Amino acid sequence: MISTESLSKKYGDKFVLREVSASLPENKITAFIGCNGAGKSTMLNIISRLIPASEGCAFVDGKKVSEWDSRKLAQNLAILGQNSHNSARISVEDLVAFGRFPHSGGSLAERDFEMVERALKMTGIEDLRGRFIDELSGGQRQMAHIAMSIAQDTKYILLDEPLNNLDMSRSVKIMKLLRKLAREESKTILIVIHDINFVSFYADYIVALKDGRVKYEGSSEAVMKSEILSDIYGMRIEIEEYKGKKICVYYQ
Repeated sequence: MISTESLSKKYGDKFVLREVSASLPENKITAFIGCNGAGKSTMLNIISRLIPASEGCAFVDGKKVSEWDSRKLAQNLAILGQNSHNSARISVEDLVAFGRFPHSGGSLAERDFEMVERALKMTGIEDLRGRFIDELSGGQRQMAHIAMSIAQDTKYILLDEPLNNLDMSRSVKIMKLLRKLAREESKTILIVIHDINFVSFYADYIVALKDGRVKYEGSSEAVMKSEILSDIYGMRIEIEEYKGKKICVYYQ
């Protein structure tokens, strides 16, 4: 399980995350939602140990992230951040193979090659394997980096705005893939996402942040309410039903 206890982060005198305590469900997709600057990415980055907390702690399987051996943590937790993209002259296949480094130490074995191939197929980018990253569109690059995270084959997968640059078809493909990983392979997935309707259709649990604090959290059904979303986003959001799913309508 991933949890936090009184987790805070500040730069100078300004808190961007303040006293966040949460226990996130296992084998589910948890969506972090909220306006820009609400603290969503900061929370993911502290959990993954990309940045240190100013106060409080984040825990992975009951152990403080600061106490984990780096390689062991990387074998259990994969993070794809907004700024972790590599545009160097490297092939897609080689980039995806980097996901196996915590397991292989750089010397790929048969199992590593199998996991790379699997990730390429799952994301549907086998045809790009020989292309160089710097030759790809933004969306194709994003798919390659998502494939790298999947190839890492960790218990926990943390994705910060993974749908950036993706068209509708690829966005749906990735969300369906994440749901399959959670349901069929018992992966625990934390995702920062701005498209609230994707959250409604694919997320199991929602953490809604506002001004650096968790304002609401619970099942998607419990949080997907007009009054809650309107408060989080500071605008009127209506909810409509479509085939048993809640659709957010925020166009006026």
